This record gives sequence, C-alpha cells and structure tokens, in this order.
Amino acid sequence: MSDDNKNLGDDLNDMIGDAKDSAKKTGDKISQKASELADDAKKLGQEAKEKASEFAKDAKESAGSFASGAQEVMNNKKVLAGIMAILFGALGVHKFILGYNTEGGILLGLFIVGLILSCVGIGVLLAWLLGIVGLIEGIIYLTKSDEEFYNTYQVGKKPWF
Repeated sequence: MSDDNKNLGDDLNDMIGDAKDSAKKTGDKISQKASELADDAKKLGQEAKEKASEFAKDAKESAGSFASGAQEVMNNKKVLAGIMAILFGALGVHKFILGYNTEGGILLGLFIVGLILSCVGIGVLLAWLLGIVGLIEGIIYLTKSDEEFYNTYQVGKKPWF
C-alpha cells in the first residue's frame, strides 16, 4: 500500500506541476494580450490626439473665415448706414439699419410731427434740422475706419453722433 500511496503522491505532484505550468502559460498569454491591448490603446490615444488637433486647426480656420466674413458685413453695414443717413437721415433709416430701433423711431416720429406742423412753419424747420442730423451722422459713419465704426456703433452701441 505504501507503493500505491507513493504512486498516488507522484501522480498528484505531476498533476500539480502540470497545473502550475498550465497556469504559468495562461498567465503569460494574458500578460502578452494585456500588453498588446495597452499598445493598441496607446495607438488609439495618439490617433485621437491627432484627430483632435486636426479638428482644432479646422475650427480655427473656420472661425477666422467667419470673422473675416463678419468684418465684410460690418463694412457693408457701415457704407449702407452712411449713405442712408445722407439720403434719408430725417426718417431715421440709418438707425434702423444699425439696430437702434428706439432712436430710429424717435427720428421718424419727429419727422412725421414736422410734416404735420409744416403748415404752421415750425414743422419745416424741424424736418430740416432732422435732415442736417442725418447728413452729419452719414458723414461721420463714412469717415470712420472700419474697426473704429465697428467698435463705436456695433460693440459700444453709441446711438447718437
């Protein structure tokens, strides 16, 4: 029986050795796969950084082109407001173009009052003064630089002169 126990012990030791070898091989495979996954993740991270950098570059270019387009709109608004102020300043059209609706309404209302009072005589003077105001504002708009016009009338919201 002692030989049977010895054989059983040897068999058991062989099985434990095989299990250890198998566990070691499996651990090595897992370690290798984890290393491969880490490398893949690192590559994906670099690709994501490159894509993000490319996206940021494209966004900056788009913002730059949008800003230059917005500046062109401001230039057109400056010229349009200046010409309308010279031609129709008494009616306040240039104020409406610049987004000053209250001030445009005041000019338009005063002009209508001037027309109504024109039979009295003082209305003609009022309409004439409103035309002078429009002429002066139109000249001011057209003589300012684009940046100064934008900063004063679009950003600074200065409604009069």
